[in-house]
Amino acid sequence: MNTLLWIFAATMLDGFVALIGIFTLLLNKKTLNKIIYGLVAFSAGALFSGALLHMIPETLENASSNLIFGLVIFGFSVFYLMERLLHWHHCHEEKCEVHSFTYLILFGDGIHNFIDGLIIAAGFSVSIPFGIITTLLIIGHEIPQELGDFGVLLYGGFKIKEALLFNYLSQLTCVIGGIVGYIFSTSSSVFSTYLLPFAAGGFIYISASDLIPSLHTEKGVVKATATFVIFVVGVLLMAFLKFVLH
Repeated sequence: MNTLLWIFAATMLDGFVALIGIFTLLLNKKTLNKIIYGLVAFSAGALFSGALLHMIPETLENASSNLIFGLVIFGFSVFYLMERLLHWHHCHEEKCEVHSFTYLILFGDGIHNFIDGLIIAAGFSVSIPFGIITTLLIIGHEIPQELGDFGVLLYGGFKIKEALLFNYLSQLTCVIGGIVGYIFSTSSSVFSTYLLPFAAGGFIYISASDLIPSLHTEKGVVKATATFVIFVVGVLLMAFLKFVLH
């Protein structure tokens, strides 16, 4: 039950990220971009190394490497397919042509956030500390998305209060995903054997396909170096947690 409470609290916290869009109205574009690129760089490194150092090794103890890495590839492929079909795109601009249809982005985000809930539950199934860091990583990669999505909803015709409300409701599917993940994790070993490597594939996809490419848009040696350093900090944090947790 203690684990369920952790999952519920973590997914509810993730839900409040949807309300962060209101702060975009208080920041100038230059400051906002600096914050976003720092979060993106850190999350890219941490998500990538979290999958490789924590989630995959955890499942290799319970099943063959062929099965586990096959599921990682499957998870990566499903995330890729769903992004193509539902336009899961971490847009870091005020106006994003990919998200022209506001209800499509809400629907896509709802499914995306449900899977985030499953991933958070997967993290807590490994350990409470790893569940906490997984939640922080999920929030880290959600913030840039929610900042962009809020702008897209306003651009698509939503009023500020409507954009906040619908974005928040879409984000709350994370709670449902967390509860579903908890039920599976306590009822059978299928959760850790199949969902963890699937989620790891999703982590790798988000990092390699959505986050890292956005870092390449930074121009100048200083900015490029800074984002790389922050990326490495994310990697080192997960390596440090690997050492501490084991």
